[in-house]
Amino acid sequence: MYISEKTTKLPETFNSELEERIFRKLDDLKIEFELVENDPADTMEDCIEIDKKLGAEIRKTVVVCNRQKTVYSLVVMPANKRFETKVFAQKMECARVSFASTDDLLDKIGVVPGSASVLCIIKDENNEVQVVIDKEVADAEYFACNISDSRRHIKIKTKDLLEVILPNLGHDAKIVEL
Repeated sequence: MYISEKTTKLPETFNSELEERIFRKLDDLKIEFELVENDPADTMEDCIEIDKKLGAEIRKTVVVCNRQKTVYSLVVMPANKRFETKVFAQKMECARVSFASTDDLLDKIGVVPGSASVLCIIKDENNEVQVVIDKEVADAEYFACNISDSRRHIKIKTKDLLEVILPNLGHDAKIVEL
């Protein structure tokens, strides 16, 4: 798999309008990051080499909703942790959850399954999606994820994500042990 050298500069071109919007927001907020470009990474196993290059684990992101499709959650967790809907529903004190559909993902955060990232919450201007972060992720010094598709990955300080980026986007993360 091709993985570029790390850079700390904004890309000269963007893969999508959403990606450009995310990078511009990081720049506006003066968030320091390390960035790599890579061949598409379609699975968490594909991300292992990217993890090594960045020096931080790429986090798994799933989007779920309740049966009525009235409550959506973007869940961020360690790559090797299995997401269990029953456990999540118990922790969040809701009846049942299922994975959000492709149409829901496109509507809520502007991406298709496999491309979800906590940074895509920038599209959720109406605050319809709650951000839930596993405690293990929240406690780590660094946070790594894709931007809005699997061809670019960044590493930032977790503190910047939790204390600067998410609040600036009108979201607070709920920290939960999953």
